[in-house]
Amino acid sequence: MKIFIQVPCLNEEATLPDVLKSIPHIIEGVDEVEILIIDDGSTDRTVEVARGLGITHVVRHARNMGLARSFRDGVDYALSHGADIVVNTDGDNQYPQDRIPDLVRPIVQGRADIVIADRQTSTIEHFSRFKKLMQRVGSRVVNGAADTDLPDAASGFRAYSRASLLRLNIVTDFSYTMETIIQAGHKRLRIESVPVVTNAETRESRLFKTIYHHMFKSASAIVRSYLMFKPHVIFLTLTVVFGALALVPFVRFVVLWVASDGQGGHVQSLIFGSIMTVAALLSLSLGVLSDLQRVNRVLLEDQLERIKEMQYRR
Repeated sequence: MKIFIQVPCLNEEATLPDVLKSIPHIIEGVDEVEILIIDDGSTDRTVEVARGLGITHVVRHARNMGLARSFRDGVDYALSHGADIVVNTDGDNQYPQDRIPDLVRPIVQGRADIVIADRQTSTIEHFSRFKKLMQRVGSRVVNGAADTDLPDAASGFRAYSRASLLRLNIVTDFSYTMETIIQAGHKRLRIESVPVVTNAETRESRLFKTIYHHMFKSASAIVRSYLMFKPHVIFLTLTVVFGALALVPFVRFVVLWVASDGQGGHVQSLIFGSIMTVAALLSLSLGVLSDLQRVNRVLLEDQLERIKEMQYRR
């Protein structure tokens, strides 16, 4: 069994040596441990430092492409080189690399397809109260969208089996963390969580400018991923809401019309009710079309999985 530990980097020449030195090279149940550096457009000596420390597997981006693209390119490289398990960590030394054996153990033992480290964000000192709250809320939202029960959905310290990576398809440009959980949950992949204690902060996050920017991007990714799997829930809800809003003015018009012995007036109720009826019908139509698209996507993903199996065949 071969494992690839991929380390996405963006100007990490200062912290990368500590990361690489702390990665275990002997893991129970694993025959080969390979380290892959993903240089996401670094302008410092990140790659030179990695090669100087004996790293031979390197994927380079000419410019910064983002975490999701780095993860996708790293997975492609690892699978094409025979990886059975892919572990994703980070180049800023935030994650405890000595816990990698604990991450991969459930996969080696056949209990899980994906293992996610629980950073226990409520105990992280450099997280503000607001950030801790948003981490909890974000995890609950993702769990609700994915039908899972994970304490730390945003954690990037993860292990994936080869089979799970063949079934997952990253389409977002921001961060793969939320998207892969929602996909894995709806595809009935087995996910486990392992509690870890993170290292001290070495720098500010480069993934987002502010916490609000991160919230907006994450929310967009969650909604997009949820719509891929359960569009009928959204549009059926809108249909019911608009239908109820249409019924109220229609009932009001009928009651007033009877009370006034058929005299005119109250046309505004008919106009508003008609608008809401049109909105309800549009929502229903969009729901039908999006559900048909969902069926098409499932068929295409089945084909894509078979193509990946042939592409990455050992």
